[in-house]
Amino acid sequence: MPVVTLYLQRLQNLVGKKATVEKIVETLPFLGLDIEEQTSDYVKVEYSPNRPDYATDVGIAAGLQGLLGIKRGLQAITVKRSQKFSVKIDPSVRKIRPHISALVARGGKLDDEAIRQIIALQEDLHFGIGRRRKKSSIGIHNLDVISFPLLYTAKQRNHKFIPLGMSTEMLAEQILEQTDVGRNYGMIIEGSKVPMILDASASTISFPPIINSALTAISTSTTNLLVEVTGNDKNAVDDSLAVIASALSGLGFDIFGVNVGQTSSSDIFKTRSIALDPSLVNQILGLHLTAQQICAALKKCRLDAVARKKKIICTIPRFRFDIFGAMDLVEEVALGYGIQNLGPTLPASSSVGQKSPITIRTDLIGQIMVGLGFTEALNSGLTSRQILYERTKRDASDIIEVVESKSQEHTVLRDMLIPALLDTLSRNVHEPYPQKLFEIGTVFSSDTPIKESLNIACLSAHKDSGFTEIKSILQSLLKTDSNIECQTRTSESAMFAKGKTADIVVNGKKVGVVGQIDPQVAENFRIRVPVSGFEMTLTEFIL
Repeated sequence: MPVVTLYLQRLQNLVGKKATVEKIVETLPFLGLDIEEQTSDYVKVEYSPNRPDYATDVGIAAGLQGLLGIKRGLQAITVKRSQKFSVKIDPSVRKIRPHISALVARGGKLDDEAIRQIIALQEDLHFGIGRRRKKSSIGIHNLDVISFPLLYTAKQRNHKFIPLGMSTEMLAEQILEQTDVGRNYGMIIEGSKVPMILDASASTISFPPIINSALTAISTSTTNLLVEVTGNDKNAVDDSLAVIASALSGLGFDIFGVNVGQTSSSDIFKTRSIALDPSLVNQILGLHLTAQQICAALKKCRLDAVARKKKIICTIPRFRFDIFGAMDLVEEVALGYGIQNLGPTLPASSSVGQKSPITIRTDLIGQIMVGLGFTEALNSGLTSRQILYERTKRDASDIIEVVESKSQEHTVLRDMLIPALLDTLSRNVHEPYPQKLFEIGTVFSSDTPIKESLNIACLSAHKDSGFTEIKSILQSLLKTDSNIECQTRTSESAMFAKGKTADIVVNGKKVGVVGQIDPQVAENFRIRVPVSGFEMTLTEFIL
């Protein structure tokens, strides 16, 4: 989770002197911010990536003003239209990085802390909305050295300019190969040409999504800014620009739209409305609020709301793209009403809670495994392609991936438990052996809809681990739990060692696999001792 440092005196100046520093710090958690560190001068808070406007003290100050009753309702961001600022898009760039939007911010003042926070906001947007700059990336420039109109075009990789932080010209190809930022993000750009933004005098302004030109570097003396956002996803580009606009507006800049082709970027800042049913709010929160009270709570969250007939029409600013529907507004009502004011209540029920039959059986199976000397592990149902398939040498043709995952590590639904157990062993190579782990959990397989089943897996890692040991563990488990006799039938599996692998067969049906982990697979997980294990479905026995 991203963290922002808030200097308390500066934050109080932004919020207003009516609020004491103590009251501000006390209110921060009720904005959904976790306090990581606090001193007499500053406080570090962790914020949710779905609220990038909280990446700066300006955004957080606006939220605090609402909860503290200093300012209520919509944060007005006036984006003026102007014919002075425009960007032409050359057709050559449309197949490389097709989307661009921009704004001009004039008449503001930047100190070192404001610049630091804007750059931090820029990088947080790159990582979150921008998906590591692939969907969108942001360039912030000194407007006063730029002549309009701008040209967004594609250039050969031998195009040269002085990149930010350098003093001599470099070829685009050299920037990609020799700089850290080029090596980190160069794979986004494919082909012989790369995107460039040039001004009317043909000076290079930016090499998106890699680096800006040294010509347009900003400093504390900069009073006028150009912000350009390019990317492969139009929504991500517009979302990023809206968040930057809200921060710069809060810093006192006048915001102007930039004409891109036949449209103006000022059009993207329009508010939107969502209808909310008051009965839904009271049902979810367990309250008895009137429509007027709900409107007041929403206004404390810096939204606009008005009661019309039996509905509440809520107006949402462009940068609050975390609000999708009515349930998100219910959460806003809870924040505006005050989470601290919500009291716990016991649900009316005539029944007594109890464990389901499946839970009772899995608990018993877990106790048997503990009795056999194994320690239970609990891993996420989401894992990575690398752990699930690449390190285990398994076929990934039936992979189930999460669309547009915000995580770089948890992107695939697991179809097997053993890979995650191997990863757990790899994180404990410094601990003494033997190490014996088991897990009972849900796995997923491709179907319509996706099919779920309950599996058990175990691994035994030590110098004498082998097929005979793990087979005896398997037989002991089945015999103790259900008095089931199983057979093993020689088979092959990419993850297991050849000649030391077998299918688990019960009543003539294959229910799992048992064997010794292939040494190369163990090496891929940095495990230096033999590992054996089994995995089988429990669905066949307990459902």
